Amino acid sequence: MTRQAGRDGSAAPRSVDVAHLAGVSQKTVSRVLNGERYVSAEVRRRVLEAAEELGYRLNNAARALASGRTRAIGVVTLGTALYGPASLLMGVERAVRDTGYALRVVNTLEGDLSGVAGAVDSLLEQGVDGIVISEPIDEGAVSLDVDVPILVLGAPVAFAGPRAVTAGIDAELMARVATEHLLDLGHTTVHHLAGPQRWFSAADRLAGWRAALAARGSTEPAAVEGDWSAASGYAAGRELVASGERVTAVFAANDDMAIGLIRALTEAGLRVPDDVSVVGFDDVPVAAYVTPPLTTVRQPFDAVAQEGLKRLVHAIENPDEDPLPPSDPPVDLVVRSSTAAPPPRPTPKRRTTSPGA
Repeated sequence: MTRQAGRDGSAAPRSVDVAHLAGVSQKTVSRVLNGERYVSAEVRRRVLEAAEELGYRLNNAARALASGRTRAIGVVTLGTALYGPASLLMGVERAVRDTGYALRVVNTLEGDLSGVAGAVDSLLEQGVDGIVISEPIDEGAVSLDVDVPILVLGAPVAFAGPRAVTAGIDAELMARVATEHLLDLGHTTVHHLAGPQRWFSAADRLAGWRAALAARGSTEPAAVEGDWSAASGYAAGRELVASGERVTAVFAANDDMAIGLIRALTEAGLRVPDDVSVVGFDDVPVAAYVTPPLTTVRQPFDAVAQEGLKRLVHAIENPDEDPLPPSDPPVDLVVRSSTAAPPPRPTPKRRTTSPGA
């Protein structure tokens, strides 16, 4: 990918070029272009003059100088079409629109260790008043040295910044509720079809399942790990059937894997829920229309996005005030026809002796 030419026909200037010409740090350039207050008038003048001379983002610089803010919020998110991350991004887009701010999105790639930090730098260069990080994969601790407020959605404190607020879904609690639903129906234990454990949400759902079993004193079967796809759920179902274990209930970490699992169980001659009960997670639109309709936990993507954006905008517009307190949405277990009481244990056949034995 080539950089656009600058005013003199050379490659487009970067913030580091502005910093060099103005005799300041790159971080100071970001502060000026973001309209932050803690920059002297002299330094601000030098940076803007350097930006003008180089032809670097003059519109953003002028807007930041005139208003003190760019009225833009940046979003860092994994580039994926998976239902959960994509739905959360759509919720963020709607919530940002309601705030009157513009939205700028930078996607990351799974396995790119510098992806989040690079995406944040890109947004700061574009000029944003705040940043939303919706990064579902654990790539290790990331310390973000930025002065604009950061909203972290769904991830733990691995993403740290001096003005960070959080909002998210308590996936561990939701997984506990899903598992407890099956235990309440009378199942002695619940098997788990887990998501890939590098994902924060998959690890949380695994932890919630384990906590629910431990609280009831139930045996913990070995979890089977999938990759979120229906195909991996189908493969896991075949694996469970081939294991010879008595399986009466399965909690799947997402609906797609649950649907693939049900297909494998059906092919093996097992009826859902008469022989095996299945609970999913997400409540994808098709969940109500599969056979049987799927019991699942509905994720409140819009509510989380609205709550998070409210906290982020408050931090942007009231930098000297304490952050707004978080609030957790209630767990919404949608009970349909894929769960029921367990089948009775088969009665062992009594051994008979032949006459004269």
